[in-house]
Amino acid sequence: MKIVMPVYEDVDMLDICGPYEMFRWAGFDVDLVAEAPGQVRFNRGFTFDVADGLGAALSCDALWVPGGNPASLSRIIHDHERTFLDFLVRQAAVSRYVCSVCEGALLLAAAGLLDGFTATTHWAFIPYLIENYPKVAIADGHPRFHLDGDRLTGGGISSGLDEALKLIALLAGRGAAEGVQQNTQYYPDPPVASLIPNAIKSPMPAVC
Repeated sequence: MKIVMPVYEDVDMLDICGPYEMFRWAGFDVDLVAEAPGQVRFNRGFTFDVADGLGAALSCDALWVPGGNPASLSRIIHDHERTFLDFLVRQAAVSRYVCSVCEGALLLAAAGLLDGFTATTHWAFIPYLIENYPKVAIADGHPRFHLDGDRLTGGGISSGLDEALKLIALLAGRGAAEGVQQNTQYYPDPPVASLIPNAIKSPMPAVC
């Protein structure tokens, strides 16, 4: 199985590293491609190296689009050349599943890849989706992930772990996903129990 993950400056760390670890335990190949090849900095984190750029689309089992810093998302969304968004369109056309985690859904929506689908994202960015992409329906109840046809979208940041297990189950079967759960000892039991807030406006910057 092959997963393609396009990354960019100030991408969210767990959106990449958590699912990457799950996919690695499933025996999947993960191809990282970068908006600018070389060193890429995680959002408020360290740098990592990505050798390949946004070239020709690669036939794969899933396109996995991570979220990131709102300023970076806005820059990509409002890029007049649509470099990143057009890559998503090309890659989605040769991918069995099109996936996003956290605010990566905003990038899919901006590329037109969620039109007519029901999707989820980080709770704080749902108002932005509703206001700017009326062709995208919002999943009820802030689910950890939501599957609609070949579109698999995840909630905020840590939701990518659950979503990755769902994708593993879709591609390799429930037994494979259970094996990954066991090997990674992913049995979450957080020491707190808070409620997801209802966001009124999103952290996306205004466009001048």
